[in-house]
Amino acid sequence: MDQVKRNQHKPVIQTLLLGVLVFILASGATDDQRAGLTEARWYKKLGNRMVQCELCPRRCVISPGKRGFCRVRENRNGVLYSLVYSQPCAINREPIEKAPFFHFLPGRERLTLATVGCNQRCKYCQNWEISQAKPEDVPTRTMTPDQVVALADQLHLPIICFTYTEPMVFYEYMYDIAVRARAKGIRTAVVTGGYVNPEPLRELCRVVDAIKIDLKGFTPEFYQEVCGSTLKPVLTAAQTVARAGVHLELVNLVVPGYNDDSTTIMKMCQWIKDSLGDTVPIHFTRFHPDYKLLNSPATPVTTLERAVRIAKRVGLQYVYIGNVPGHPAENTYCPHCGRKLIGRQGFTVTGNNIVNGRCRFCQAKISGVWN
Repeated sequence: MDQVKRNQHKPVIQTLLLGVLVFILASGATDDQRAGLTEARWYKKLGNRMVQCELCPRRCVISPGKRGFCRVRENRNGVLYSLVYSQPCAINREPIEKAPFFHFLPGRERLTLATVGCNQRCKYCQNWEISQAKPEDVPTRTMTPDQVVALADQLHLPIICFTYTEPMVFYEYMYDIAVRARAKGIRTAVVTGGYVNPEPLRELCRVVDAIKIDLKGFTPEFYQEVCGSTLKPVLTAAQTVARAGVHLELVNLVVPGYNDDSTTIMKMCQWIKDSLGDTVPIHFTRFHPDYKLLNSPATPVTTLERAVRIAKRVGLQYVYIGNVPGHPAENTYCPHCGRKLIGRQGFTVTGNNIVNGRCRFCQAKISGVWN
């Protein structure tokens, strides 16, 4: 997952972009939107003012005055509301490579945006200060979908990226931004844990351009112990995105002692090839201690290199190592001729030999969104 800079969200709206202090105004917002309120799209009424959220696999049944597991969807007198619509807590400009997306508009910058909230409880979350917060715990200011798109346009940023926390919990806000961005010719990308029901995801896929799913592990036990969630819905989400034809990349954060054994990695890679295809990029990312896993060691680079070998042996064509700046496995290589196509140093693209979606050297087609 993208890491938000510490204290970047305090305060969000006076954000330094292009060296210019940008003040986001609340004009154009309804009173409810200024308060962060908009009616949720995915829920049903159960009677006696009870509601059931249908956005994610938890399907929370929520009593009047109470909130769902994500902390940002509240039942008010029998109507389910999002509490974070038009209320970003973090906004910035960053390279698309930081997401990471390596096969989606490489070398471009993106406007990044998040609200508070998440529907998982990952013990190693880098952004726990905002992902595990309630809306009233973090400073925000109103920024409507139109204003988000206008800001990206003003700064000549070709991508708006929903990231840092869990974008699915601010679904309505994300969806409306994506619709307006597409009308302006601005692409949208989503960085998500993929813990979402198929129906909302299919609808979202109609309006966004790229989705990166954190496939955090490949056993039910890992998801239950480390993330407080379940594996199967995430696998279904990845299949849903792939079938929709939206650009998909996967990240697997390799945590020593939790999800780093060769057998599990091989099973995961085989599933990716069989269920999603051999051209879906997979990033094996180095873990660094954070949040509730402070006593776990950082991932040895040799472990990541072993994961890359396993993935390539299974037959995946685009396999990367993340959080190890300067490693050769940051680069993109042609799966046909083996030549380096995109050179990277950390989040910086140092060279690009993909021309019109093809290898400059052998003319093989390279999977991705390049223009």
